[in-house]
Amino acid sequence: MLDFGQLRCFAAVAEELHFGRAAARLNMTQPPLSRQIQVLERVLDVQLLDRTSRSVRLTAAGRSFLPEALRILRLAETAAHVTREVAAGRAGVLKLGFTAASAYDFLPRLLLACRSAMPDVTLSLREMVTKDQVEAILSGQIDAGLIRPPVNYPELEVERALAEPLVVALPADHALVERATLSLGDLRGVAFIGYAPHEASYFHNLLISLFAGTNMQPRIVQQLTQIHSILALVRAGVGIALVPAAVERLRFEGVAFRTLDLAQPRPAELHLAWRRDSDVPLLTHLRTLLRDMP
Repeated sequence: MLDFGQLRCFAAVAEELHFGRAAARLNMTQPPLSRQIQVLERVLDVQLLDRTSRSVRLTAAGRSFLPEALRILRLAETAAHVTREVAAGRAGVLKLGFTAASAYDFLPRLLLACRSAMPDVTLSLREMVTKDQVEAILSGQIDAGLIRPPVNYPELEVERALAEPLVVALPADHALVERATLSLGDLRGVAFIGYAPHEASYFHNLLISLFAGTNMQPRIVQQLTQIHSILALVRAGVGIALVPAAVERLRFEGVAFRTLDLAQPRPAELHLAWRRDSDVPLLTHLRTLLRDMP
């Protein structure tokens, strides 16, 4: 079996072609250096060096073996460095789930922050609804997920990553577009495009809760799952919708957005979830990064 110490000794002598200089370079004396070379030659069953009292030369076998020895040493150093970086949470691959709506604004900002703060970290991304993300986290398919609350699993840790206001999406020619800010009272009797109660339960429940305690209910004429589909119906004049503020960045043609003035703000929240027993060091750095994001 080859020994890294023997390889380092051989490489030093082969590059210096002088036992004294090689020993000084390795911070050792010449006798143990010579013994290491001799052991290596016995292991390989070849002579690597021609030694005389005046000179040291590489044999043909030694010249052939030197680049291989250097390559092995470089690989060992690289492996050790990568292992230390992964253990410290500065390198590696983090498998992260995300919801479609988080990709409008939050996810791109997170990716930019990760590239800046953790350039040696690769994020392996998977777009999934919250339910599928939770199952993937529990089964170990992903390390963490950007999900919509609530998630009540004792195996999971959850931390809020984002809270953004809701805005009103209206057809560009709607009469309410003339106002910069709208209240719930302004939306009385207006046709709403809502969210599917099962497939988009978070936004469905959020919409319903906004009207709880008031003397009005939204007049929901359609219920969909994906926000871009909802905006398509808004543009067609089917109704209006309440959507996260980040949706404005889509610049959806034919759709106008207006601020929603609420007595008690109910922002749309996005949480980071991970297994309570996770041993992925990168998660600590990701959580710190999320807390520092504007």
